[in-house]
Amino acid sequence: MSPPCPRPRSALAAGLLALVTAGATLTVAPTAVQAVVLPSSFKSVGYLPSWTGNVNSVQYTKLTHINYAFVLPNSNGTLRAVENPSKLTSLVSLARANNVKVSIAIGGWNDGDDSAFEALAANAGTRTTFVNSVVNFVNQYGLDGVDMDWEYPDPGTSANNFSLLMQQLGNALRPQGKLLTAAVVAEGYYRDGVPTSVFNHVDFLNIMAYDGGSPHANYDWSINAVNGWKARGLPASKAILGVPFYSRPGYYTYTQLVGMDPANANRDCTTVGGAQQCYNGVPTVKRKTQWAMANAGGMMNWELTQDTGGSTSLVSAIYDTVMGGSPPPTGRTGQITGIAGKCIDVAAAATANGTAIQLYTCNGTNAQRWTVATDGTLRALGKCLDVTSAGTANGTPIQLWECNGTGAQVWQAQSNGTLRNPASNRCLDATGNSSADGTRLQIWDCFGGANQVWRLPA
Repeated sequence: MSPPCPRPRSALAAGLLALVTAGATLTVAPTAVQAVVLPSSFKSVGYLPSWTGNVNSVQYTKLTHINYAFVLPNSNGTLRAVENPSKLTSLVSLARANNVKVSIAIGGWNDGDDSAFEALAANAGTRTTFVNSVVNFVNQYGLDGVDMDWEYPDPGTSANNFSLLMQQLGNALRPQGKLLTAAVVAEGYYRDGVPTSVFNHVDFLNIMAYDGGSPHANYDWSINAVNGWKARGLPASKAILGVPFYSRPGYYTYTQLVGMDPANANRDCTTVGGAQQCYNGVPTVKRKTQWAMANAGGMMNWELTQDTGGSTSLVSAIYDTVMGGSPPPTGRTGQITGIAGKCIDVAAAATANGTAIQLYTCNGTNAQRWTVATDGTLRALGKCLDVTSAGTANGTPIQLWECNGTGAQVWQAQSNGTLRNPASNRCLDATGNSSADGTRLQIWDCFGGANQVWRLPA
């Protein structure tokens, strides 16, 4: 069979989803078949096409779920033969050895032809045939679940049929500890083709936050798309933000773009053949991942074979962000003292992203134990001293945040005892020249006053 067109393929370019910045650490209730590679049950989902790529090139240790794309349905509810079945078998074997879950993705863009889905979902008999075919396929290949990729049910009758189909699939799969997920459009008309009743039948939704926004899949558009699903009642833990590993309006893979110019890894747009191509580089993928950690259940990508390896890898960018960046560089560890001999302190010794950084009487606790790392970061409780929202204005507060390698987390010790943040060109400052317990730290114009002088560990 000819392979389905690549996933981003929305003929209407209706768009698809995303996420990014802020808030407290999310705890997601694990399910029976969830991978446990990432903390707080955070999911990193990648699609692997049947028609391209090598299973030995997948970064299994940085993923929780892989969806093999695609198997196509017939209008009578049966499934067509899977393409490259030996590849699927090898994928399952390698994934299982690394505690990664593998699902079969059913559908895809398929040149915009969803007539088989429309037909099979329309009556109870063919729905049952489909469910039985899917369960048999899952058991035959030892899979962990199913990702439904009907693109797209229309609002109204087909949406209701989709809900009935998903309910029946869930009733068949989930008691066996199998996953049921679905890939869904980011926004627009077809979003209403997924009734809110479906939310109860799935473990999570893979929100395709790409093929939309200007520039393509930009941060704000992606976040708004995910928030649109949450506004309909989708729990944050079931909202998985999708990111593209390719450009629009042309379809250049991220691998190709980085091959043209390694600096493209840190951009979101570049010019190819006289035309601007936009995608998501490492900084934006990290920023979206940070947002997802606080506001969603994970990250998804289309697709794994379009990624690079090494330091420019987008799969690695997601993983490193979730894990707090690379292991802390070695450095001095101890208290950092300031005005009136008070210590830099993590409020209430909390570890949630956004926890306030304050002055407090030195007490020898881990909330005041800082590592002055060789990469310029100041680390406590596994996270970094961070300028909130990468702000540069006087008075921007300081917080604790996942280490992410951005300029908001770099501090340079100056000869006069100040700690300068080069991204803002401002200094770490005790607000209001106060030495009271609980005084919030901020950035302010560097002037070397007593409230800006800090003594680092010996």
